[in-house]
Amino acid sequence: MRVLVTGSNGLLGQKLVELLMQQPGLELWATGLGESRYPLPAAVNYRPLDIRDAKAVQACWAEARPEAVVHAAAMTNVDACELQKEDCDAINVLGTQFVVEACAQHQSHLIHISTDFIFNGNDGPYDESGRPDPVSHYGLSKWKAEQTVIQSSLKWAILRTVLVYGVTQGMARSNIVLWARNALQSGNPVRVVNDQFRSPTLAEDLAMACWLAIQRKAEGIYHISGPDMMGIDELVRRVASFWNLPLDSMETVSSSTLNQPARRPPRTGFIIDKAIRELGYAPHTFEEGLALVQSQVEAMTS
Repeated sequence: MRVLVTGSNGLLGQKLVELLMQQPGLELWATGLGESRYPLPAAVNYRPLDIRDAKAVQACWAEARPEAVVHAAAMTNVDACELQKEDCDAINVLGTQFVVEACAQHQSHLIHISTDFIFNGNDGPYDESGRPDPVSHYGLSKWKAEQTVIQSSLKWAILRTVLVYGVTQGMARSNIVLWARNALQSGNPVRVVNDQFRSPTLAEDLAMACWLAIQRKAEGIYHISGPDMMGIDELVRRVASFWNLPLDSMETVSSSTLNQPARRPPRTGFIIDKAIRELGYAPHTFEEGLALVQSQVEAMTS
């Protein structure tokens, strides 16, 4: 089977490449902006790809002829998307359209990665029947991208996820767990919101969900997250407890005091029963995820 991954330089992309490299009989194509941020074996076909370039997308698909595609490339910085709406739409909406068109031409099964931010957060946790109503431009762009996928003639699955965390080599951006750990270790003042609730997702679990969707030729929408629902302030406390870090520097505040450009949905989180039932999805608990992160941090620093 030939599988192509967009956004392979990101956290999910790297975990997915690591997982897919282990599968026998699979020809893997990895794409991302610029050169690969981490060393890949010769068996992985890496190609630099800007999904905003329709001709480049078509040329890449013509070379790879993928039977399945995981579309993980996206602009995900919520505040940057709010301040740079045209750039956000070019990547998340138009880029997805170009990927969909290439998949249609080559009859590729598309696994599209989306987000809990398509919801307004008034009545989470959500199952797949929840009504989208984004409160940020990032959320709106991802909802528009979903519509492009849904309205296509493709065989497709949309995997929505929540607050992905993990550790990889050469990460360009941090994530909530690493941020909390590093901030508490530094002892500098840390402001943490007490009015946002999520079900954080281990990157390895999301990568496995993608692979399960490919294997099962899944179609439709699936909610993929960790099994634990918590407030962001509770998440930071659980990080502190796991790494035995003091909480003296933590101050809990309401979201309105942060003056962020983009609004955040207050309560999302996912009900993942469908993914468990239909895909065989079996996510780690939050503490199990932290233990895996710790083992990987130790391996990188030893």
